Amino acid sequence: MNESTLRHALAGLSLGGLRYFASVGSTNDEALAWATEGAPDLSVVVADEQTAGRGRLGRRWFTPPGTALAFSVVLRPLGDDMRFAGRTVGLGALAVIATLTSRSVPAKIKWPNDVLAYGRKLAGILVEAVWLGDEPDCQVIGIGLNVRVGSVPQDSLVQFPATSLEGVVGSAPEREQILREILAALIALRGTVASDGFLKKWESALDFLGERVLVHGADQTPISGEVLGLESDGSLRLRDEHGQPITVNVGDVSLRPAA
Repeated sequence: MNESTLRHALAGLSLGGLRYFASVGSTNDEALAWATEGAPDLSVVVADEQTAGRGRLGRRWFTPPGTALAFSVVLRPLGDDMRFAGRTVGLGALAVIATLTSRSVPAKIKWPNDVLAYGRKLAGILVEAVWLGDEPDCQVIGIGLNVRVGSVPQDSLVQFPATSLEGVVGSAPEREQILREILAALIALRGTVASDGFLKKWESALDFLGERVLVHGADQTPISGEVLGLESDGSLRLRDEHGQPITVNVGDVSLRPAA
């Protein structure tokens, strides 16, 4: 992958701009900096390698050269988009899901921001905002997808077991083509984010629906409950052992299936 092959693969998409790095600390950091400089809507940062990639809760995202997709997209608000800012992580996850299911990969979303295949993590989404005073100016959505087997860290190095697209389908597709498919899906879904249909689509893609899970928060007792679905802002709706509803906000939380 290089800038020339990327521009050829992404030709025809309504992107605001493209910056490619052979190696970079974090595509989200680059996109956030670009956004503060006025990057247009749908500007994209892509890296062949990330040396300081990160996921939620400050976790490192493993991105060795030549093996994975690591990219970030600047999303400037269209109309009242910021009212539905909590749904942006679902937008990224559903764009990845659409690309994977078109390749017969049975992908599901582990709320709030991971995409699983056969119970293993295949992709992760990190959404961050650029603020002007007390108001959000725009969002940056970062997506990491394990494409080749070499992108998968050892189980001992991660909190949730991982896999790759190559490991799931038996071959390694061109990363440029996968990137085009994800971006095209994201652009197509974006106009529906405020709709009830989008929320239902996000809910139907959730892993562990109807199952009992544990949600761990920072310095909190784990919350146990049956996954019922999503609230309108993307929060998780659970039912506890007494049949009472529980709402879990995204925040600094992680979800695991109950033993």
